[in-house]
Parts: sequence; structure tokens; C-alpha cells
Amino acid sequence: YGARRRKELVSVNCAAIPAELLEAEIFGHVKGSFTGAHKDRVGYAEAAEGGTLFLDEIGEIQLDLQAKLLRFLQDGEIRPVGSNRTKQVDVRIVAATNRDLQERVRAGAFREDLYYRLAVMPLELPALRERAEDIPHLVRFLLVQQAKEGLPSAEISDVSVSALQAYSWPGNIRQLQNELVRAATFATEGTIQPTDLSDDIQAASA
Repeated sequence: YGARRRKELVSVNCAAIPAELLEAEIFGHVKGSFTGAHKDRVGYAEAAEGGTLFLDEIGEIQLDLQAKLLRFLQDGEIRPVGSNRTKQVDVRIVAATNRDLQERVRAGAFREDLYYRLAVMPLELPALRERAEDIPHLVRFLLVQQAKEGLPSAEISDVSVSALQAYSWPGNIRQLQNELVRAATFATEGTIQPTDLSDDIQAASA
């Protein structure tokens, strides 16, 4: 409901981009700054101007880039790779990680000053196994999303939902998503039954 709600939301998975390219992806680069840089490119931070930059898996960022990210957060300035000019950028930062950042700070793998710059309003999302009551809502939401995206989808029986609630979900939401795609693929009559679920899930509910 904030003033940025109609602006861009740009998402970056920091774990999915090679460390040597991540700086250029976030801050942009100029032509010729490295092999393959055939033209100037706007980075994700600038692309999110006026809106929100979501940095997923921020715990995976290398220390040298952490220093540059801290400067960006403090001054609101970016410097594209290979450029000697800075640009002022107005974005809101939202960051997420499955790492314990305080533990990584103690281990020297994450800058303490960057942690406190980011941790303005920290929210901890419990593991899926700790909130089994959310699973029925998540299951129905994800099945609708699968149908919208052209993935296998189906109805699901109440007993199958109960089986999903009995499982511990070490892979959290991503594992649940994959399980539902798999189960919907095997649902021969358009409704996911317990026999359509993975063996581990069937065993957990037996």
C-alpha cells in the first residue's frame, strides 16, 4: 500500500548468478568493461528506480561485492562496472536468505555493517514443518498457479492434504511446489490421491 506499489519490483537471485558477474548484473556495466560487454547495460538497481529491488539469497554475496552494496545502501549511488561516473538511484531494498546471517557475521563471511544496514525490519519465516496449518492454503494456491502457468494441475483430496501436512518438508516451499507438479502429473482422474504422492510422503502419513 506504499508509494512504491505501482513502481517496478525487480528480483535478483544472488545465488544463481556467478560471483564474477553479479556486480555487473546489479549495478550495470559499460561497453568494453569485460569480455562479452558489447554494449552498455542498465543494472537491476537502476531498473528498479522508484520501486523495489529484491535481493534473494543475499547471504551468498562475496565480501568484495558486500562492500560495494553497503556503499550503495548508504549513499544511494551506483557505479556501473567499467565506468568512472556514479548515478543516483532511489530504490527500496528487500533482502532474503536461508542463511543465519548473524552466524555468518561471526564467521567473518558477512559484513557486520551491511547486516545492520539491511536488518531495519527483519522478518523470520518459520520452516514449513513448523507451520503445517499453512499447507492446505499453500497447496490450493500453488495448484491454481500451476494451472495459470500451463503446468500439470489437478484438484486434491482432503486425505492427500493431510498426508502433505504430516511430512517434514526439508526443502520447504520449493519442495512442496515440485511435489504438487509431480502429483498432478500422476493424478489420472483429475484429483490428487495419496497414491499419487512420493513414497517418502506416503510413508510419513502411514
